[in-house]
Amino acid sequence: MQLSVWTYEGPPHVGAMRVATAMSGVHFVLHAPQGDTYADLLFTMIERRDARPPVTYTTFQARDLGGDTAELFQTTLADAYARFSPQALLVGSSCTAELIQDDPGGLARALDLPVPVIPLELHSYQRKENWGAAETFYALVRALAGKSGAPRADARPSCNVLGPTALGFRHRDDVVEVRRLLKSMGVAVNVVAPLGASPADVARLGDADFNVVLYPEIAGTAARWLKKTFGQPIVETVPIGVKATERFIAEVAALAGVDPAPALAAGSRLPWYSRSVDSNYLTGKRVFVFGDATHAVAAARVARDEFGFAVVGLGTYSREQAREVRAAAAEFGLDALITDDSLEVEAAIVAAAPELVLGTQMERHVAKRLRVACAVISSPVHVQDFPARHSPQMGFEGANVLWDTWVHPLMMGLEEHLLGMFREDREFHDGAGASHLGASHAAGSVLLPTGGNRAPIPASRDGTRVSAQRKDEGESAARASNPSFVPTSSGHLLPVGEKGEPAQILWTPDAERELKKIPFFVRGKARRNTEAFAELGGLAEITLETLYDAKAHFGGR
Repeated sequence: MQLSVWTYEGPPHVGAMRVATAMSGVHFVLHAPQGDTYADLLFTMIERRDARPPVTYTTFQARDLGGDTAELFQTTLADAYARFSPQALLVGSSCTAELIQDDPGGLARALDLPVPVIPLELHSYQRKENWGAAETFYALVRALAGKSGAPRADARPSCNVLGPTALGFRHRDDVVEVRRLLKSMGVAVNVVAPLGASPADVARLGDADFNVVLYPEIAGTAARWLKKTFGQPIVETVPIGVKATERFIAEVAALAGVDPAPALAAGSRLPWYSRSVDSNYLTGKRVFVFGDATHAVAAARVARDEFGFAVVGLGTYSREQAREVRAAAAEFGLDALITDDSLEVEAAIVAAAPELVLGTQMERHVAKRLRVACAVISSPVHVQDFPARHSPQMGFEGANVLWDTWVHPLMMGLEEHLLGMFREDREFHDGAGASHLGASHAAGSVLLPTGGNRAPIPASRDGTRVSAQRKDEGESAARASNPSFVPTSSGHLLPVGEKGEPAQILWTPDAERELKKIPFFVRGKARRNTEAFAELGGLAEITLETLYDAKAHFGGR
């Protein structure tokens, strides 16, 4: 057995808890030892729910193993029904309880409770959390779903929205955005499940005209059963990004027989932002993508097609969706990384040397250690991924959120780089005060950052803060050591031209093109600093390599 600090997915009973916690009127009785109640923390602490999950544990101890744990389970189940009066009960075992081979389903049937009791067969040693959530939702749908048979009061076409659960990455906000899109097209939402649904709502799933599957990992199995049983088509496109949202609208409009124009009219600011000056700098940034299959594949396509990034790595921990991710990776000319070993993912990130990582909470830690920009796109998540504000991933508003979330880490990195690069510049010198503090801090009278009560040093002619004494010492030493170079007005050296004057520094075309990728408001300073670096090294030509060396030289100070 491999020990792991981090895990991408918990055991299947955590997936079952995500479904039960998302719903109302459902209670889950879990045959589990004392200690498995840690799962409550996932919902109350990370998701910041105001109520603990609707789960009752048998919490047997070691001394109970010598007695009758089956009786303990039945007593717990009867007490939970009497206390919570649910519309439906889920019963199952945790991984530890599986070893004692009690049968929660059979024991529950023996009690003959007056509500549906749905047994969960969760194979804890072969499967994981998302599979457990999918099986739980599928079991609920199979046990409860039907057609009401009553005439429909609403004449509009209707659909079910399937897949959102508790502890899902921005699921709550995604449902709001998808509802808004459907409403703008005149499509009614019959049931959203499991998030917010009751067993009575699940019983009405058959009334809808078609199903929208937002998270195939969780709702794919149930949607296929609904299609087979009630003939409900499935909307396959997950609306993450502008292009996918437009395809989603077209697919829904075709199934519902409605006009897509009102939904398309809303649009997103992402395409315009992508054409902005910031995007010119960001084009071609290398990005590594890892997460659950739905978010990873969608993020890779958005990164390439809508942001202009270069995808250099794509993978997932969702082994059940490995085929889909491999097919998507082939589009990018990559081999998909299918693993739940976070150390293997870290090694792949190091090998790919990306400038941005789009991943889970694990990749956030890795990127921080490697000093690479990162944005979280998928579960598993941290408490900060459940913001109080509205922050969807889907729909046009979700596309706006993607832009802000993915680009800001890169821009913050750029800002840090620029601060280092121009640390000695007039405006950014460590000793320069803020301009709003008055004339004593204005240009031309800057105090050195150290040295106690030293007098202000006047600025040189070109604005560079260089000590006159140090400058003279440097020129004399340089002339003595290398008579073929002459000092410039900035105190640096250049090769001597044919007539004894400093030779002009030339930029190669590649270096000029790279320079133009720097935002216009700092491009001039970047040019001057690079030329100063070339003068220091006695270079007559600035190549692409010189530009990078100058960046490293000033950025490393």
